[in-house]
Amino acid sequence: MDVARASLPCVPTPSRLASSHVAAEGVRKYKDFSVCFSRVRALELSSKTRVDSSAVGKTGEQTRKARRKEKDAGTTEDPKLYLEEAALERQLPELDLRMLVDLPPGLDYNEWLASHTLALFDHINLVYGTISEFCTMTGCPDMTGPGLRTYLWFDEKGKKTRVAAPQYIDYVMTFTQRTVSDETIFPTKYANEFPSSFESIVRKILRLLYHVVAHIYHCHFREVALLGLHAHLNCVFAHLTLLNQRFNLIDPKETEILGDLEAALLGDSTSSSAPSQTLAIQETPTTAT
Repeated sequence: MDVARASLPCVPTPSRLASSHVAAEGVRKYKDFSVCFSRVRALELSSKTRVDSSAVGKTGEQTRKARRKEKDAGTTEDPKLYLEEAALERQLPELDLRMLVDLPPGLDYNEWLASHTLALFDHINLVYGTISEFCTMTGCPDMTGPGLRTYLWFDEKGKKTRVAAPQYIDYVMTFTQRTVSDETIFPTKYANEFPSSFESIVRKILRLLYHVVAHIYHCHFREVALLGLHAHLNCVFAHLTLLNQRFNLIDPKETEILGDLEAALLGDSTSSSAPSQTLAIQETPTTAT
């Protein structure tokens, strides 16, 4: 795995291939997809100059007050703003994103997973960074997702802990950064090989990143939309969803909470996984890492 791969936004860049022709074809195939994500970092830097930050802050505070008020009144959860028609915009809607996740001939499976994992980590971390100031210990005292889902954290000793969303997400990003920087897990030198447990490690990373995405949609989608980043968030979610559908990397019990968003954004592409999206929510929908 070439270390330069991580710097290419959301474009899996193969390295250890027997044929340079296959590599070139792979890069050309996904060149168009990289265009939308290459602008995300610039959007992050300029968003506060394009959007009235006081309006975003006021909206965030109103959202938090409404959430507390509904909680006190016994209401189930906030309306799903991300399902409104105006919010279902996606970058490059004409591109069939399924081609993004299909494993091209000649590419190593683990190398392919590594490339997508690095890209998704980079962009989910980036999107969360744009609204992190609105995700506070008081405003988000629990790590929650749609459908009254609450995520618990397992520490290194296996102890299950209920933590606030900012702390949980910090744990996720720290764990993921440490893992992808580990040469024994994500090798960057030609002679090094992936460990036999690599797929299971990727599964854990993607599951945790899915939790972060679910929290953003559930608690901070209004701020994302006000910053004009909802189309990029939807595109990242589509990427993560299609990768999971292609290789079955995340338990259906994890993804069912955003099954309605999958159907709205991807339409018929979710038909192959439809049974997994109709599973009943458990009576106590609390998930641990």
